[in-house]
Amino acid sequence: MAGPLTMIPPGIVVLAAALVAGLAGRRLGHLVGGATAALVTVWVWVVPAGTHLPGQLFGFDAVFFAVDPFSRIVGLVFAFIATVAVGYSWATGASSRQTAYALTYVGSSLGAVFAGDWLTMVVWWELMAVTSTILVWDYGGKAVRAGFRYAILHGIGGSLVLAAVAWHYVEVGSFLFTAASGMVGTVPQLLAAIGIGVNVGFIGLHAWLPDTYPRPHIAASVFLCVYTTKTGVYAMYRAFPEGHLWIAYMGGAMAVFGAAAALLQNDMRRLLSYHIQSQVGYMVAGVGIGSALAQAGAFGHVFNHILYKSLLFMTAGAIIYQTDEENLKYLGGLAREMPVTAIAFTIAALSIAGFPGFNGFVSKGIVISASHYTFVKGPLVVGDFYTLELLLLVGGVGTFLSFIKFGYYAFLHGPYEGAPVTSAPRTQQVAMLLVAALCVFYGVFDGALFSLLPFDVTDGTVVAHVYHTYTVGHVVEGIALAAAGVLGFVILKRPLSKVGRVPDVDAGYNPLAFYGTRALVHGVTETYAAVDRAAVALVERATALRADSAAFARLRANIGESIFVLIVVLAGVLTWLGIV
Repeated sequence: MAGPLTMIPPGIVVLAAALVAGLAGRRLGHLVGGATAALVTVWVWVVPAGTHLPGQLFGFDAVFFAVDPFSRIVGLVFAFIATVAVGYSWATGASSRQTAYALTYVGSSLGAVFAGDWLTMVVWWELMAVTSTILVWDYGGKAVRAGFRYAILHGIGGSLVLAAVAWHYVEVGSFLFTAASGMVGTVPQLLAAIGIGVNVGFIGLHAWLPDTYPRPHIAASVFLCVYTTKTGVYAMYRAFPEGHLWIAYMGGAMAVFGAAAALLQNDMRRLLSYHIQSQVGYMVAGVGIGSALAQAGAFGHVFNHILYKSLLFMTAGAIIYQTDEENLKYLGGLAREMPVTAIAFTIAALSIAGFPGFNGFVSKGIVISASHYTFVKGPLVVGDFYTLELLLLVGGVGTFLSFIKFGYYAFLHGPYEGAPVTSAPRTQQVAMLLVAALCVFYGVFDGALFSLLPFDVTDGTVVAHVYHTYTVGHVVEGIALAAAGVLGFVILKRPLSKVGRVPDVDAGYNPLAFYGTRALVHGVTETYAAVDRAAVALVERATALRADSAAFARLRANIGESIFVLIVVLAGVLTWLGIV
């Protein structure tokens, strides 16, 4: 299908804009970056469905630009939030270089989402890991070490994905998504699940999230909270389009674990990072369930999560920008000084918690509803998901608890005792209010979100169970979760106030990896040195023995020569004396 909108992937255009942004001045660089992202948003909206740009990559058939309902909804929100994030970057004083790095991250993520084959996706996937690492490193300081750990873990994950893709090719004979329904073969599926699991934050593979995202510039965190994990959800769907039982339950476990871990945090961005894992858990659960309703809910939640999560990071960034403080224990009473930020935070918090009237209530409700039913799909008989439904509901209570804590200590609890604080800059406020308005819009007008979903959840011929957002049961459920969250915070407020920094699994494997690697290197070098010393000693000993043998041979020769000379001299003397 030819045309100006179909002959080049949008990710390439964003990469070109990143180059211009990096070379131009700060004002022009941000203007070019924001305008390009806005253009790509419209582009993704209007590009014809079924767009297919085939080609050759490394000698294999590839599709560089493929548009279907799944790639469109993700690409649309990716491009839109990039537009807002560039404006927010400008308002926070971010350099044009940092924004250029962020745009390379955006471009590579768009490339991965619009790829029509595994090989092209892997190339963009690896570039996404590189560009996001550079974005983290650019800030310097503690971000450098965190970025190094981030790069190692994502390098391992990317290698597993590449191995899965290669094995899949052996099984299928093609990299094209259309050649098979997801990953083929047990080993490729396992490798893909673990490799992609790094990106989405599977429990045990998740610690890079809270370790990395609080470290860089506040504007960089807005970009980082969007792309890696949600590209992972998209890739998980491509690998398991029919779902998988274990993936569904991993999603449920992520929802609970992430919310519980977030509740124990006092660093604002660390708390938000754990909630990325928790909310991505709902998306992973939807993909794992595998029904049309669940998959629609998963991708609707991708769309909504990017809106409210970026808004949460923007509000946290605005607080840090004005107070230079990240810890909730040292904040408080900011609602009066920063009213717009407080309003934006409240909308984002109600959205992520799934309160009726906000966008999270719509998409989270779809996934929870899908977990209520029985399905027989995928490689395993799925059966009843009632336990999964319970996990998702518990995760919802934990989410309310976490954001009641955040809001209370940041905006309500006591007066702020630091330096005088003023409202966030006007451009920051505009960015926050724009996204906040969309969180309300898609919560009130749920049909607007339904029109973007890959499946029509209101059509009984498309989904097995038609979904209606504002039923009495759903609304009561949302309010009950909120009430449980409020009650839980009242009970846990005092114990939570005494909690310090809580270690995660990386507190174990980071030192283990560091000292283990050092021990391995030390062992290898010392073994080499010992072998080298032994070899040198052996050579020296052999050389010494040879030298001794030569000396003995020379000694024997000298004795013989001396005896011969002595005999000759003695014979001469005896002859002279007439004896002989």
